[in-house]
Amino acid sequence: MKAIIEYNSRKIVIDISKPIDISIAIDPKKQSVNAWYIDNPKIKPEKFDDYEVSVANGAVVNFNGISFNPHSHITHTECVGHITKEVHSINQNLKHYFHLTEVVTIAPLFHNGDFLIGVKQLKTALRNKKRDAIVIRTLPNLEDKKSMDYSNTNPTYLSEKAAIYLKEKGIKHLLIDLPSVDKEKDEGRLLSHNAFWNTDGKLRMDATITEFIYVPNDVEDGEYLLNLMIAPFENDATPSKPILYEIIK
Repeated sequence: MKAIIEYNSRKIVIDISKPIDISIAIDPKKQSVNAWYIDNPKIKPEKFDDYEVSVANGAVVNFNGISFNPHSHITHTECVGHITKEVHSINQNLKHYFHLTEVVTIAPLFHNGDFLIGVKQLKTALRNKKRDAIVIRTLPNLEDKKSMDYSNTNPTYLSEKAAIYLKEKGIKHLLIDLPSVDKEKDEGRLLSHNAFWNTDGKLRMDATITEFIYVPNDVEDGEYLLNLMIAPFENDATPSKPILYEIIK
């Protein structure tokens, strides 16, 4: 089923029957993705007077409570409120949901004991392309990204210069398949978060970072239309379900 979308005076054709889901779900039945040193998420029936409310237990409905942290357990999208003293909500600041995006695959560099994504790699991938969003898939791209516990593993991160480049390039929405754009333990500097949101100047209130995505290996690098769907939480971050659509023309 084809749809024609006018985007910045350009007519884009997509097949809406072929969405590419790049989110990671919470599934307590199996090992879930995790980071930042907290317990696994929980989905379980609520109890009233020790009675478990589930159809399996004789109730007329399933009535589950969910305990999780968006930064630790699921694909999530965050705004500048993640690192500011003043409260800012992603639900209030993300106002547009369709974005022209570039999917890029990066083999991290080894530098001073860390693996990182450097500015030269992003410049090579983007060149003179004008995009509102970037989706970064790192190598190796194994299925265990969807179930790994990243705590105390010093995962790959984005260099500060790379974050500055993306900001200056006009990228408003940064999506990455890692627990954070910053180093796991960096003494609270959060260099890439701060650089991307421009905390030393005018805050980029409409810019977002989405972490813990997973881009399947059969998705080719290139231009896509992104639908960045979020849950309506008044919080600095919220679970999200980014969907890519291949551009036919």
